[in-house]
Amino acid sequence: MSEPSNLGDILDLDVLQKIQDSFAEATGLAAIIVDREGNPILEYSNFTPYCTKVREEEGCEGCAASDALGGKQSAQCMKPQIYLCHKGLVDMAVPIFLADEYVGAILAGQARIEPEIMEVLKSDPNSKMTNWEKLFEDETRKALYDTTHRSSYKKIREAARLMYTIANYLTELAHVNRMQQELHEKDMELVEEVKRRSQTEAALMEADLKALQAQINPHFLFNVLNTIGRVALLERAEKTQELIYQFSDLMRYNLKQNMAVAESVRESLDYVKTYLSIQSCRLAGRLRYEINADEDTLDCLIPVMTIQPFIENVINYVVEPRAAGGELKIRVSRSGGFLDISIEDNGPGMDEETVSRILSGSGVSGGKSTGIGISNVDKRLKYYFGQEYGVRIKSRPGEGTRILIHIPDRSVKE
Repeated sequence: MSEPSNLGDILDLDVLQKIQDSFAEATGLAAIIVDREGNPILEYSNFTPYCTKVREEEGCEGCAASDALGGKQSAQCMKPQIYLCHKGLVDMAVPIFLADEYVGAILAGQARIEPEIMEVLKSDPNSKMTNWEKLFEDETRKALYDTTHRSSYKKIREAARLMYTIANYLTELAHVNRMQQELHEKDMELVEEVKRRSQTEAALMEADLKALQAQINPHFLFNVLNTIGRVALLERAEKTQELIYQFSDLMRYNLKQNMAVAESVRESLDYVKTYLSIQSCRLAGRLRYEINADEDTLDCLIPVMTIQPFIENVINYVVEPRAAGGELKIRVSRSGGFLDISIEDNGPGMDEETVSRILSGSGVSGGKSTGIGISNVDKRLKYYFGQEYGVRIKSRPGEGTRILIHIPDRSVKE
């Protein structure tokens, strides 16, 4: 087995920097992402004057030792760790894993929390904090300490959980994409071996499914974090907390579904509702949507991520480009042994040539999506159920678009 890659080789550093900056702005915490050796791979976000002063006067050795201890503990426990640094501020270490291999960490904090919890953290035998009484003999340093961000243990804990979910979702996405690339390379090598063609095609289908599950645009992640930051400035915690919980649920769903092939209509729509709720907040009311599903359809089984690619296309092509936003209607019904899903928008519509390109997988020009996700959905449905099933697109320029998904009726209770 080859040596594990550095975190910087796995993920897009520009995307990571934006996520780190947005996280720091939304929470008020300082943040830095490091590789598995503890070396920073990005620029620091929201670094405090107090910590800058400490490093100017004493160097980085003490800070590095404190961070290294937190990172080591988080890697060993395989979960975020909250601790008191050697200069009296609360920090957290969030481990990042790739296929169960520790590849780096998010170090954040430089904050003060409730005094009683600070006392508990002081008593941690692993803490490297220096003598508390001598810590602030320098009045200038004490004044800078007093200006550091105030937070609470609960907020720091939830922030750590959120970043753990996001970071490990991104590495999972990278891992899936790497697997897909390797499978495609293998397919090229085996193309002449006719006897193994069926096995290769099945492997590629599963790789396409995994890639599709992970295809929520990474830009959506830091857009959401920016939204959370703006909401936090306008109100005190309740709406912000709700957004964070919804976003965490959405990311956890994606991680959980990576090994799943099918899910119920109920599970799929719950995911779509969470996704649309977050997007509606980010788009400031420009997204209007309606979801109607007959009660007897909720236990029907569908392949995972059947609906999501169409929802994302409506956001990209109907709502985002227009000041007035757009409307989305989802309808699920069953009849005569079949399950039908309709996804309708009031967007600009498409001509027949564009519809054909999307269904063939050749995509469309411009925009944030290529249509490959839609083509994959259609191919997967035909692969699972037969050529008579799949996706139809009804659209005309200026008249909106209606997606029709037609598959056999399979119930969880059967």
